[in-house]
Amino acid sequence: MAKKIVNKKSVQFLEKYLNNCSPTGFESEGQKLWLDYIKPYVDDHYTDKYGTAVAVINPEAEYKVVIEAHADEISWFVHYITNDGLIYVRRNGGSDHQIAPSKRVDIHTDNGIVKAVFGWPAIHTRNGGKEQAPSLNNIFLDCGCTTKEEVEKLGVHVGCVITYEDQFMVLNDRYYVGRALDNRVGGFMIAEVARQLKENKKKLPFGLYIVNAVQEEVGLRGAEMIVESIKPDVAIVTDVCHDTQTPMIDKKKEGDLACGKGPVLSYAPSVHNNLLKLIIDAANDNKIPFQRLAASRFTGTDTDAFAYANGGVYSALISLPLRYMHTTVEMVHKDDVENVIKLIYNALLQIKDGQDFRYIK
Repeated sequence: MAKKIVNKKSVQFLEKYLNNCSPTGFESEGQKLWLDYIKPYVDDHYTDKYGTAVAVINPEAEYKVVIEAHADEISWFVHYITNDGLIYVRRNGGSDHQIAPSKRVDIHTDNGIVKAVFGWPAIHTRNGGKEQAPSLNNIFLDCGCTTKEEVEKLGVHVGCVITYEDQFMVLNDRYYVGRALDNRVGGFMIAEVARQLKENKKKLPFGLYIVNAVQEEVGLRGAEMIVESIKPDVAIVTDVCHDTQTPMIDKKKEGDLACGKGPVLSYAPSVHNNLLKLIIDAANDNKIPFQRLAASRFTGTDTDAFAYANGGVYSALISLPLRYMHTTVEMVHKDDVENVIKLIYNALLQIKDGQDFRYIK
């Protein structure tokens, strides 16, 4: 049996990293954790103006390859405080209003964390007929106050960011479960690639930029910024995609993808065919299982931001199948995490200095 890449120490980092809150626009604490973990395996590191973290191997090299994930998680903003001390919210990213009722949350203030819950009317009071479903207009937070002044005295104001309390766990010794696996597990995987390169004493013929980008959940903004400053030649992005084996998912619409069956390789206009072929060859040569996804016009990931910048960047996407995206119980299979790391690692070993992917058949 092949030696596992992810070890006890790295899982401890993953747990700490996932349990930390890094909502869109407020990713700095998570970025510090990530940089502290990856520093021993790289030659240089820095953050840009909005907090995207970059770790670099061979920073003097002219030819530049990026491996990238995004660091931010979905969250909520305080939007309106009623005179009775209840709080209405606005999305920060693609937060799901249907899972909110009865959830415990942390409101992040200058005075520290304020605890609250998403309230919901008791079943006894919802009498007959068609029940009102949770919506952005009717979900609300209760932090135990009865007036607006009480809420404000706690340090809560319009614009405070809100995250769920839920913590990391391992399910059936098979799945990693928690909030924000989308996509801090990607940041974890690219950090593990850096660790493997260092521990296996691999010398790359190009500069490798390991990028943990901010603000993907609100429109790929961190990737848009960092691609302009790095100006890479190649970008391999990793993000999550949907496991489609659970109820209420239409495989004709979403594809036939499963946790435990390997990384998912996307076909899309932003995915360069020859770079994708190199990745497929790396998978086949190293007996790494993989799945395929047709993404049509765009991938919806940072791949799109990299591909079309600076006159074009050779770009590809390696996705991790995930169940229950944008909930607090996102699930990924341990084997898939291992295989995404292996695939990125082995693909990098096939890239040559100055490689022009236009002329590879």
